[in-house]
Amino acid sequence: MANTAVRFFASLAGRLVIILTIGMSAAAISSLAVAERVRQHEFERFRAERIALSAEDVLRRLDSAPAQTSSLLSNGGIIGAHSYKGKTGGSQPIDRALETALRKRLPQGRDATGFKARFEECFGPFTKDLEAKFSQRAAGFVPLLPECWVVKARNPEGGPFTLIAFDLPALGVQRSATLNPVYLLLIIVAAAILSIIVARLALASLDKLTLAAHAFSDDIDAEPIAETGPTDVRDAFVAFNIMQRRVREGVRERTRILAAISHDLQTPLTRMRLRLEQIDDIALRERLITDLAMMLRLVREGLTLARSSESNEEWAMLDLNSLIESLVDEAVQDGHDVTSRECQLVIRSKPDALARVLQNLLDNAVRYAGRARIIAISTESGVTIEIHDDGPGIPGTDLERMFEPFVRGEASRSRSTGGTGIGLTIARAQAKTFGGRVFLANAPGGGLIATLALPRPSLNAA
Repeated sequence: MANTAVRFFASLAGRLVIILTIGMSAAAISSLAVAERVRQHEFERFRAERIALSAEDVLRRLDSAPAQTSSLLSNGGIIGAHSYKGKTGGSQPIDRALETALRKRLPQGRDATGFKARFEECFGPFTKDLEAKFSQRAAGFVPLLPECWVVKARNPEGGPFTLIAFDLPALGVQRSATLNPVYLLLIIVAAAILSIIVARLALASLDKLTLAAHAFSDDIDAEPIAETGPTDVRDAFVAFNIMQRRVREGVRERTRILAAISHDLQTPLTRMRLRLEQIDDIALRERLITDLAMMLRLVREGLTLARSSESNEEWAMLDLNSLIESLVDEAVQDGHDVTSRECQLVIRSKPDALARVLQNLLDNAVRYAGRARIIAISTESGVTIEIHDDGPGIPGTDLERMFEPFVRGEASRSRSTGGTGIGLTIARAQAKTFGGRVFLANAPGGGLIATLALPRPSLNAA
């Protein structure tokens, strides 16, 4: 599970999911935070407008009837407004929202400002009588002490400042549920789900291209990709199909050239063979004929190598045990010590290509070790066919090099083996045409194990 998660987040889809989830979550949460701040600002602006409206009304009364209005303010005759008798040393912070609202509503020359004062400065000490007043309340009533807002305004004629205190209910804007952790978690989860869907849709074309590339690597005659989808995706598919067609044409042209060369070499080599038969020196004649046979074999196997990546053979169901037994019988008839272990497996493959791969591996085993044993095993990942021999083996660092053309191990470099060094190369190339993999390993007790691994879809019944 951990490895699966690591692979997912290391992929392009995983990275897209992370980026989209973080981006969309950050955008949504930022938008909610901005909306919350705007809501708070609107509440403060509304409160400042209410105070400014009250200040405008009281100041207008002071202008029209100063003595009467001052008496009412001193005696509490105006509900919600009274004279401010607190300290005005200038230490109170100016409320900018209230100052802006006053500037808009009051006429020029008032030079009005406002600030929030402490409860004691406006209403005096919190006495027991006041406490009793707030304690006698109906069920469900929340005892909120009023807020005191002071407006400081100059008389238009340039007189002294007038301070008026306004008592408002201490109401604060309620915290929005949009910034609740549970709500934010739902946003992140929704963003993650949406990101996964978007990543899947965005990378569906890439998955399609990947499957086509794998199919082309296994079979040069694989079907082209259907050129559908958005314009940029179609352009990529068109480019891939053009590349596939050009590679296919290049490989076939190379095969035709090699076939032509091989065919043209057959005639002079055959003529040379006839002329060599006329040499009187028997020892020299045999050596030259052996060298000529090696040349012919190199020409044929070179052509086989060129054609090994191509396979127009149809897929078919075959009895693996029957195929192995036929290879063993032919090897025994040729005088080789070859055995097999019975298996009851029916697989889907390309019969001739599979037979050529096993034949090449078996020929290597009997050529360099003298004997071989074939074992077919059904595993969780598919089917493995192992060919064991009792030869000297190959150094671990050279195992992969054996699949390079004309590379031979130390024990097989003498001419007596008759090898050309491209048998394993041909076997691996042929195996790819039906999805197989060929690799070598040294056996624990000595010798070499050549393995052909077939994927699980090849296994039809056991």
